[in-house]
Amino acid sequence: MDVLIEPVEHSGRPQWQVRLGVRGITFDEELAARQFAAQLRQRKLWLQERARTEEPSELQPH
Repeated sequence: MDVLIEPVEHSGRPQWQVRLGVRGITFDEELAARQFAAQLRQRKLWLQERARTEEPSELQPH
């Protein structure tokens, strides 16, 4: 599942939608959308790496 930035138009104004799977959030400013997408990518990579390195028992709630 990739983080995507898609240009959209709402009420005649350009906006940018950051999507991860079926979920998305829309920004009026392209820079804000790009910054959010970069943070989301980093968080996603961190979570994937964490899931690979932790023991299965550590992932379960106590």
